[in-house]
Amino acid sequence: MSDGAIPHPTDLLPHRAPFLLLDEITELVPGQLASGTWRLTGDEWFFPGHFPGRPTLPGVLMLESLAQTGACGVLSDPRFTGRIPLLAGSSKVRFRRQVVPGETLDLRVELTRLTGRAGKGEAVASVNGETACQAELMFVLADG
Repeated sequence: MSDGAIPHPTDLLPHRAPFLLLDEITELVPGQLASGTWRLTGDEWFFPGHFPGRPTLPGVLMLESLAQTGACGVLSDPRFTGRIPLLAGSSKVRFRRQVVPGETLDLRVELTRLTGRAGKGEAVASVNGETACQAELMFVLADG
């Protein structure tokens, strides 16, 4: 990353398909913020059952995609190489709109507190500038 290139999510995260819910990192300031996108094609494993005839992205997966985005912000900081940020909690969660197949979820997490053991982040997921979900995320850092 020292050359200014933004890494792929799999360069930072241990997550892999089918549970990698972040296609691309679009902005990264190590230890401060991360932004990215998740493009929902409709072929994802959860859409057939949530809901038949009216596919909708589950809110918990929206939160997880935000957590993965925040984890990229943490793990891009050299102080946390080899660590694993685990989602410890969420508060002030609000779902503002449905997200459906064919939409791109824009994800942004600003890390508001970061220590050697834990942290917090303000997270927003949106579609075309319209907020779909917002939350405060808390995480702990485990040894990798």
